[in-house]
Parts: sequence; C-alpha cells; structure tokens
Amino acid sequence: MQGRFKRDGSASAEPEPHGGTDRGSSPQHAQNPGSAPAGGGSEQPGHSGASADSPPPPPPPKAAPPITPGTRIALRNWRISTRLVSLLALPVVAATSLGALRISDSMDEMQQLDNMKLLTDMTRQATQLAEALQEERDQSAGPLANGAPGTDLGVKGVRDKTDRARSSFLEGTQALSDASDKGQLSGVRDNVVGIASELSNLSAIRANAYKDPKNSTQTVEAYHRLVAQLLSLSQDMAQATSNPEMIQRTRALSAFSTAKEYASEQRAVIAAALPANNRTFGDLSENDRQYALSALDSQGSELDSFKSIYGTGAEELTKPIDQGSPTIVDADQYASRVLKSSTGLRSQPKRSYRDWVDADTSKLEQMKKIEGTLLEEMEQKARELRSASEREALISGALILLVLGVSLVGAFVVARSMIRSLRRLQETATKVAQERLPELVKQLSEADPQDVDTSVESVGVHSRDEIGQVAAAFDDVHREAVRLAAEQALLRGNVNAMFTNLSRRSQGLIQRQLSLISELESREADPDQLSSLFKLDHLATRMRRNGENLLVLAGEEPGRRWTRPVPLVDVLRAAASEVEQYERIELAAVPATEVAGRVVNDLVHLLAELLENATSFSSPQTKVKVTGHALPDGRVLIEIHDTGIGLSPEDLAAINERLASPPTVDVSVSRRMGLFVVGRLSQRHGIRIQLRPSDSGGTTALVMLPVDVAQGGKKPGAGKPGQGAPQSGGPAAAQAAAGVAAARRQAQQGGPSVGAGASAVAVIGATHGTVF
Repeated sequence: MQGRFKRDGSASAEPEPHGGTDRGSSPQHAQNPGSAPAGGGSEQPGHSGASADSPPPPPPPKAAPPITPGTRIALRNWRISTRLVSLLALPVVAATSLGALRISDSMDEMQQLDNMKLLTDMTRQATQLAEALQEERDQSAGPLANGAPGTDLGVKGVRDKTDRARSSFLEGTQALSDASDKGQLSGVRDNVVGIASELSNLSAIRANAYKDPKNSTQTVEAYHRLVAQLLSLSQDMAQATSNPEMIQRTRALSAFSTAKEYASEQRAVIAAALPANNRTFGDLSENDRQYALSALDSQGSELDSFKSIYGTGAEELTKPIDQGSPTIVDADQYASRVLKSSTGLRSQPKRSYRDWVDADTSKLEQMKKIEGTLLEEMEQKARELRSASEREALISGALILLVLGVSLVGAFVVARSMIRSLRRLQETATKVAQERLPELVKQLSEADPQDVDTSVESVGVHSRDEIGQVAAAFDDVHREAVRLAAEQALLRGNVNAMFTNLSRRSQGLIQRQLSLISELESREADPDQLSSLFKLDHLATRMRRNGENLLVLAGEEPGRRWTRPVPLVDVLRAAASEVEQYERIELAAVPATEVAGRVVNDLVHLLAELLENATSFSSPQTKVKVTGHALPDGRVLIEIHDTGIGLSPEDLAAINERLASPPTVDVSVSRRMGLFVVGRLSQRHGIRIQLRPSDSGGTTALVMLPVDVAQGGKKPGAGKPGQGAPQSGGPAAAQAAAGVAAARRQAQQGGPSVGAGASAVAVIGATHGTVF
C-alpha cells in the first residue's frame, strides 16, 4: 500500500497507464442512468444550482460603544514616562541633595568587610592546611615510593603535622557557621562543609599512597583535589565584598596559590621517581612525566596570570623566585630538563629524592612567604576600607530612613496604578488568545458566518496612556483577526461551491459518455473492439471517481443513495470493477452480510481507492487478496492484502494518523487526495481504517465496518443463524452472480474461441450488471 499514500496519495492524481484497463459499474453508475443535458451544466438530482453561488459576506464586527477615559490629569492617564519620572524623582533628588543613599552602600560594605575579615582568617587556616597537605604529599613521596612503610618517622611526622592543621581548620569553621546562620555566606559554608567531608577521605588516600611506583600521579592527584578545594576559599572571599580592589587581591591570591600547588606537584612526582640514594638512576614513567610537565606549564601560566592581576609591584614581589638563589635556579633547571624529555631523568646526574626535595623546598618556602604577604595585604586593606565605611555611615544615617520611607510610599502608589492596567490587559489578552478567538474561529469554520456573532469584546482598559493605547491596538488586532477568519470561512465556502459545481458538471458529461460506451458495447461483436470499448469505459469510470473526490473535498455527500441493503460481496465486486487491474483482485471468505444502502456509494468509493493503491504499488504477478470476517458483536472486518515493498513504521504511523483525523483541505491534500478521501469517507460513516505491515510482506489495509453499516441497518443477530449468502440484492445481484459464474465456467471449459479478451469482457459485463 506504500505508493499512493507515501508518494502522491491518490491514484486519481496519476496519469492513466497504457495498456488494458478494465471497467466495471458501481452503485453510483447504476443510480444515474441516461445522459445529462447538453453542455454538462445541469446539477445532479437533490442538489440545487444555488450551491455554486457565493454566499453573502458576513456582517461586519459590531463596534462597542465609546467609553470616556476620564480627565487627562487622572493618574491612570499619565504617560508611562511621566510615571517613571515620578517614581524615580524622590530617590534621585534625595540622593543628590543629601547623599543619604550612600549610607546603605556604606553599611553593606561594612558588613562585607567584616565578612572579609572572617573569610581571610578562614583562608589563612585553609592555606596552612593546604601547605601541610603539600608537605605530606611531597615529603612522603620518596620514602613511600621506595618501599618505606607508613610508620616511617619522616612520613609519620608530616602526617601528624597535617592532622594538627586539619583539626585547627575544622575548629575555625564554627565562626563561619554562625555567620551563615544569619543569612550571610551560606554559599561559602556549603563549600566548607564539602571540604570537611572530603578531608574524611584522607585516611584512604594515605593507605594507598604511592603503592604503584609507575603511577605516582594517582596519589598526587588525590592530594591535589583536597588542596584545590582548600584554595578555592580564596575565591569565595570575592562573595564578601563588591570592592574592586579587594576582588582583585582575592583573584591574585588565588592565582598565586594555584601556581604554588603546581610547583608542589612537580616536587612530589619527581621525588617519587628518584631512588633513596644517588648511586642509581630514577625511573619516571611517561604518564607521570606528562602529568608533571602539565603542572610545570600550568605553573608558568598561573604566575603570568598573577602578575597581570596584581599589577604594579608583582615583579618585585616575585623576585625571590624569579631571580632567586642558585639553589632555586638549579632546582628549576633540573625539573625542566627532567620533565621536557622522555629520557630526561637518565640524562641528568644521579640524585636521591632527599637531595631533590631539599633543593626544591627552598623555592616553595619563598612562595609560601609571598603567599603570606598577599594575605597580610588583604587584611590591611580590609581594615582601611571598614574605617572609611563607618565614617560615611555616620554622616547620613538618620536622613536615609526618611527619604526611603517617602520614596517607598510614592513608588507603591504609582506602581500600583500601572500594574492594575497591565494585569487586566494581560489577563484579557490571554483569555482572547486561548479561549475566545479559537472558539470563534472554530464556529466560523463549522457554521455559516452569518449565523456567528462576530462582535469583539473590548479589553476594558480605556486610559489615555501607552497601556490604554496598547489595549486599543489589541482590540483592533482582535477585530481584524475575526474579520480575516470570517473571510477565510467565506473563501472556503466559495471554493467548496466551485468544487461541487465543477464535479456535478463533469459527472453529467461522464455519465453521458458511459451511457454511449455501454450502447456501443451492446452492439459490438468484435472481441478486440469490445476490449477497447471496455478500456474506455474503465477510464471514464476512474474519471467519475475523480469528480467524486472533488465532492468529498467540498464536504458534499452523494446526491442519491440506495434505499435497500446490498450484499457485501456485491459491494466488493463493484469496488474491484473500478480498479484497472481488476483481474489481480481475489475475493475470499466474504461473510454473508449486507451493507446499509445509505453507505453503499461511499463504501464502494472507499474500497476502490484502497484496492487501486494495492494493485498499483505491488508486483503485477501477485494477487491482491480481499477477505472479510464477521465479528461476534456484529461488526465486519475487511482485509486487503498486497505484497508491495511495504512502509516504514514512521510512515505507517503518519498515514494512520491522517486516516483517523483528515487534515483541512489545502494544496498538500490535493497531492494526497486518495489518503484524504479515504479518511473523509470513513469518518463520515464511522468506519475505522488502519494500515499494518503484512506477515508475508507488503501492507494490509484493515477496514472495520460498524454494526449499523455491516448489518444493513438492522440490529446484529436479526438474520437466521447459518444463513448462506443473502439474496436480498434484488434481481441485479442474482444476475451478477450468475454472469460471473458463467464467465468463469466458460474460461475453464474453453468455450467459444474469443481469446482472453472475451473472458475479461464476460466478467466485466457480468460485474457491470451486478448491482448497478
């Protein structure tokens, strides 16, 4: 079933293929015998010519009576700019004349500086703990990497020092907890809590420290995570102040402390790689070398960042490490040579880890002094700023309360006037957009625009300010939207009327053509000529179905309906007779049930579209099988199986959704007319259609006929149990069954030698007389 629905959606949109096409009659054909009046302009019975006329235009929207907005001096009529000026006038005048507003900033700054002092003390303790962790990591790297136990005096000594620093740090967090309980520094407290939690992992780090001599990076990185969190407290100090100079100093301290940590990492990695004596070369794995080399590069980057942030005086401050003693220079050169070459450790003189740690410790001690200097400068600057803030707060403390009180009252009155109008506008606009307008558009699309009340209710904001102007503009937009919706509804009605008129005219001409072809068929004896006439008859039948598609697009129903039930088998035969490759359609196991007369025409049309799709997009050598199943509840399920290439799950889902909910008629519908027509016809009579993958390949179309359709308008169970195929189709149905049986017997027994064309003619002729 893929081709029609996936590519163009309708067999009627395809050019007629060359070669033999069959033609059969349908209920529509039989119900409209005879020829139409000349010119094809007459309407079908039951449809008046007025359907082609354009309906009168909808009445214009009713304008609401004018409402007086009030005097210009009313507060609600002030311009928004005037309101904003009035809202800000008192605070600005008070700040300019009295300078009172500075008190708030001064008090905030005082509090910030108090918090800064608290954080500075906390940062100093965190820095001391970070230094202890660095010492523990670096001093224990050599012994542990060379097999010394954790109880070694050198290792135990630095670990005890770290434990004391950790206890001191945890005790100092109590003051920070008190400040955060008052609503201050809550973010810093959370960070400190996280650090304290991480410090509990120190025992696990020590237990596995430098176990793998080829991967000292694992231990160094574990210590680094603790140190990095402790150093992050210096960045948190920026939360305690908005002073640019203090923020600059905290950033500088953070950058320098980070550089010091990277220097310590290099000391630890190299120490872990060196032996306990200087009689052998050390062994530095490539992973450890790359890690330490990255630390070396990061150290230089952080020092450059520190100098850039600190500004003037940074060169002088870092002179002890940039132009330090020969010991520092030698240590830096040694580290650079070792780390920048994969064989750097073996290209240098033999050295023990003790010699390396002692040499590099000189540099770290100088960096420790610089770090302490930065902390002292921050504390001094904080004290100076706090003294200045106290003086400013005492100057304007009393006046600020009065000014703020008056400003708040004025701001509240003005803001309240603005907010009420804006809130009303917002609520009304939301209601129009979500409820009123969609409901009105729905009414216009479903009913005659003349019968729909298109008046527009005003927003209700009638002031002269910008808010009132916006409300008036919104009312204009609302009216214009309603007008456009009415015009679209009128346009759809005109298009539907054109569809209907064109289809009626075409059907009249086609009906005359079918009658003339039938007359020629009855007089022709030559099998070849008769076969050609049947091809013309079939093409005309398909043209008639195209015209019926236009009626479906326009929402019209058949002009004539059957007044009596028709056997389902005859409905299926009629649908098959409208398909070009009718001989590939195989009916099997059709239940003995009748279709309600009011549904026969539409059901034949629906099934013909599905069968056309199944035969067009499956192999010509295969059969399209049609079966039916009577369900216990009275419904009937018709299955149409083809062996085409099938559809993907996504395409099946999209097609089934369109079948269940046919879209609005537009250009895309015209390109997928078959899909739309099937959906519209099934929706009209409550018939459910679904496409599913076939077990043997291809696609299966399931057509579920409801009880009121499948039982000929009767309640289920009204017939006699075990009754065979019904004979209630009238004489035409009996004639069709006999004709088809005779044609098949003639083809099997080798009757008169008229060739394959004669057999096809017999079947078509029999089917032509089936019901219609």
